[in-house]
Amino acid sequence: MKIRNKNLTLAVFILLLLISLSGIISSAVALILGFLFTLIFGKNYENFTSKTVKYLLKISIVGLGFGMFLEEALQTSQESLSLTFLSIVLTLVLGYFITKLLKLDFKLGYLISSGTSICGGSAIAATSAVIKAPAKIISIALGVVFFLNAVALFIFPSIGHFFGLSQHDFGLWAAIAIHDTSSVVGAALDYGEEALKIATTVKLARTLWIIPIAILSMFFFKSKDGKIKIPWFILFFILAILSNTYFNLPENITAKITGISKQMLVATLFLVGTSLSIKDLKETGVKPFVLGVSLWICISIFSLAFILYS
Repeated sequence: MKIRNKNLTLAVFILLLLISLSGIISSAVALILGFLFTLIFGKNYENFTSKTVKYLLKISIVGLGFGMFLEEALQTSQESLSLTFLSIVLTLVLGYFITKLLKLDFKLGYLISSGTSICGGSAIAATSAVIKAPAKIISIALGVVFFLNAVALFIFPSIGHFFGLSQHDFGLWAAIAIHDTSSVVGAALDYGEEALKIATTVKLARTLWIIPIAILSMFFFKSKDGKIKIPWFILFFILAILSNTYFNLPENITAKITGISKQMLVATLFLVGTSLSIKDLKETGVKPFVLGVSLWICISIFSLAFILYS
């Protein structure tokens, strides 16, 4: 039975949000707190949460750019290009065949495949607008991806340590194998400073694949008026890197900006946690999860093997 006292609910929500912003808890703990809050108090601030997550994540990513330099960002992007391309193609092709095998709705299968191959919720939002997917299908795809993101946030750092992955290799693996940007940076944040830099750079480079995939979707689903949402915040991320590289910004200032950005990312994951509920997961059904988990396992194993043996 959920607690319905509005004043108490608001007080607890604000308290947990402030704790997440304080930097005293990890990203995984913040996600759990968000989920527990919804479990106890229900979904009370969905509109606020969805809007805040969208902007807070983008601002945090831009802030992390002030801790990077152009040369290392370019080198990282070039190193990951072939892996990113191969992982996207593999995921979309596997998604097509598994969708047919499970006899899933084709648009639902395509959205889950797109979200797994590129960047989770952002890719689903972009491609759903192009293929004109119904709201119910969009919510199911998002539910599958968000659930797997939550799982990844907990298990990926442990797997990385088990295989003895370096900071560089873990950051690359997280950026390729985890769906949403928030969970990528959350897992990398827990793994280490260099892992966070690598993961953020590769993930944002991967996000740019939304544009060609959305254009291809237009032709694949014979849509002529679908709108493509271009992730413009990536431009500001690049500008932050350029500013840090060429304007000789004081290190104490850039360190403060990146520190605040990391705390904002933890708060973002608390808000993401509040969007998860047992009811939503039950309503999603088994088959979409089978597709999502199958694709996720395949891309995780493929990318890890590529990193370890290439």
